[in-house]
Amino acid sequence: QMMRNLFDALDSDKLDHASLVTGTKQYLGSFEAYGSGRIETPFRESEPRVPGDNFYYALEDVLFEAAERHGFTWNVHRPHTVIGYARGNAMNMGTTIAVYASICQATGQPFVFPGSQTQWNALTDMTDALVLARQMEWAATTPGAANQAFNTVNGDVFRWRRMWREIGEYFGLEVQGPEASDDPETMQPLETQMAGAESTWREIAEKHDLVEPDVAKLASWWHTDADLGRDQECVNDTTKSRDFGFDHFRETRAAFFDLFDRLRAEKVIP
Repeated sequence: QMMRNLFDALDSDKLDHASLVTGTKQYLGSFEAYGSGRIETPFRESEPRVPGDNFYYALEDVLFEAAERHGFTWNVHRPHTVIGYARGNAMNMGTTIAVYASICQATGQPFVFPGSQTQWNALTDMTDALVLARQMEWAATTPGAANQAFNTVNGDVFRWRRMWREIGEYFGLEVQGPEASDDPETMQPLETQMAGAESTWREIAEKHDLVEPDVAKLASWWHTDADLGRDQECVNDTTKSRDFGFDHFRETRAAFFDLFDRLRAEKVIP
């Protein structure tokens, strides 16, 4: 309804283009029906919608209807786990991991991977916010790229068992992987590990004169747990956007480290 209201409020007959950002739940299903379709990886834009309600599909339908009615062009962008510098964005795995690592530093506890064996061992990918921004600008202004959906990821793939250790090394932490089982009872989600972290973070923020003493405004434990706790591989095919001419890429490890450097420079983490 918010999107319908937007197009109703705009003078949509004078609108040239609209871009919609959704994500990998296009292929995984909604949080309530995660993995319901079990689409083979790598995910391709041509895959059919998976069973069940999904607000990504509802948003697409509103976009398509408005574009047909008013005659503007459109693009849909499907990033996977967007990270980047964004104060106040609670669904940011990069900032959440940085805050968790900073708490581990301060308390001397190990940097424990909170997710599943599947995510620890399987290939995956991510999206730097600047890659998403550049693809959106490119698609909206490139002849021939209109009226297309594009997966939007950095262009590399990685396994968390290496990335988690490299992030731990960045923060100088003892790293622990998951238990040798995908039994949910053996996992150590961040929501459990970080129960009561509010007071710990306030102490850290006061000691280091940080800009945000409320950890709930920086980290979203549940959202990172959902990403890292999945029991299926998640890799997105970007061949389509490359065929259309988009060639920007980003090393995910560098995206993490650059974000951590900026969070330190901006006094978000110590």
